[in-house]
Amino acid sequence: MNDDQEPSARAVFDIVALACSAGGLTALGKILSDLPADFPVPVIVLQHLDPRHRSLMAEILGRRTALAVKEARDGERAEPCTVYVAPPNRHLLVNPDRTFSLTQTELVHFVRPSADLLFESVAASFRDRAIAVVLTGTGSDGSMGVQAVKKMAGTVIAQDKATAEFFSMPQAAIETQTVDFILPLEEIAQALITLVVKERLNGTHG
Repeated sequence: MNDDQEPSARAVFDIVALACSAGGLTALGKILSDLPADFPVPVIVLQHLDPRHRSLMAEILGRRTALAVKEARDGERAEPCTVYVAPPNRHLLVNPDRTFSLTQTELVHFVRPSADLLFESVAASFRDRAIAVVLTGTGSDGSMGVQAVKKMAGTVIAQDKATAEFFSMPQAAIETQTVDFILPLEEIAQALITLVVKERLNGTHG
């Protein structure tokens, strides 16, 4: 934590990244609908999408949350109280200056965008101030990325088997033994609020 920051600008975490695949739209809608409009860090959302079609993810999620929702653009800076959706057929990376880089480099484990690359970028850029969340989905995307987040002392959350429509992605993350919290879908938003907002308040008044 930088001592030259104003107390109100201090945060325990600087970014939340959520990744999912099959069944993800319902899970994302539930989590985002439970986050407050003043959630004080950017939320990055990555879902595996059909690259042949324009994504309506931002519009759909925007109707389910009090936060602003938009598709991430290359060079754009991530701001608090905003959800950024990874566009189809582009890898999304977050740089240390909070700007996005969109690339069309090779598929990673047959997918683009890749949760692994997103998580690795937030781990490198935000270290212990990053939260990575793995939600419902098929395959193992994200399992390498959560290891990068944990290596940098960040926090990792995975959706539990009982509430995940498809458990492959959370299970792959859990099997790395780097997951801090395995939670049912309905508890993930509250966990994020506790980690980001309440810890932040404790830090400003303690």
